Amino acid sequence: MTKKLELYRCEICGNIVQVMHESNGELVCCGKPMTLLIAHPKEDEKQEKHVPVFINDNEIQVGSIPHPMSEEHHIEFIETISENKQDVKIHFLNINDEPKMEINSNNNYNLAIEYCNLHGLWENNKE
Repeated sequence: MTKKLELYRCEICGNIVQVMHESNGELVCCGKPMTLLIAHPKEDEKQEKHVPVFINDNEIQVGSIPHPMSEEHHIEFIETISENKQDVKIHFLNINDEPKMEINSNNNYNLAIEYCNLHGLWENNKE
């Protein structure tokens, strides 16, 4: 069963999809079931700079020291979700962008996730 806002990845082509409507169906890409992406909690971070951090009410940054943004190692997107899951914002990044996104403090965002092309999905709650 898929749940609202879960992320799935195709292990063959790398396609990533997000669930908008819960269902009992199975997500399939390239003829194979897609893999549910499970976010690493901030406690898993050691030397890596992957945890999304709420800098203030209007900005999220990946890593307390910004994550590298090179062709080989970069953040593909940052997403933030409100507590009631009614407000979602996603920001796609290019190679030379800073690993940051601006948010509207009026939306009560309390969860940030990001996807690193090498190290997968990471999340953090607003403290």
